[in-house]
Amino acid sequence: MKQKFNIITSTCIPLPLENVDTDQIIPARFLKATTRDEKFFGDNLFRDWRYNPDGSLNKDFVLNNPTYSGQILVAGKNFGSGSSREHAAWAIAGYGFRVVVSSFFADIHKNNELNNFVLPVVVSEAFLKELFDSIYADPKTEVEVNLPEQTITNKATGKSEKFEINAYKKHCLMNGLDDIDFLVENKDKIEAYEKARN
Repeated sequence: MKQKFNIITSTCIPLPLENVDTDQIIPARFLKATTRDEKFFGDNLFRDWRYNPDGSLNKDFVLNNPTYSGQILVAGKNFGSGSSREHAAWAIAGYGFRVVVSSFFADIHKNNELNNFVLPVVVSEAFLKELFDSIYADPKTEVEVNLPEQTITNKATGKSEKFEINAYKKHCLMNGLDDIDFLVENKDKIEAYEKARN
């Protein structure tokens, strides 16, 4: 969903698992879907972890635990590895996450998140551990993600880190633009450039 991104302050859902791959994020059987409906993919985020084989809820999985909620997913190292399926980013966005925090993302998945208006924030392993500790100590712990300043702050401890983001993607997120919108926004400049070359 296209949403302008500025500053988000939210509680977090912790997923302290390393090497979470895109098949775990959205299983391959859902790639045959003929819909882009956000709810469909959001409902099937982490499908095989959220539900038991008989279709009942797995009460032990964090997304089914009412203790935790929020627009920020805090994940372990190497999030989004495996296949390059964009459906994984669709599922994360469709569930309602605006930010995913990890100490490392697979490159293709990181770009897919950005293209789907989800901000992947890379932090140090020490900051990530402290974040998990704060969330487990108090599930109401809030994190502030400030895109203009490129900072993430653990409000329980007051500690902040800077994060990197491509300047073009930052502009698109802050203005709610996808790649096509950006081109349309700059149509006059493109046409002027073309005229100047002829």
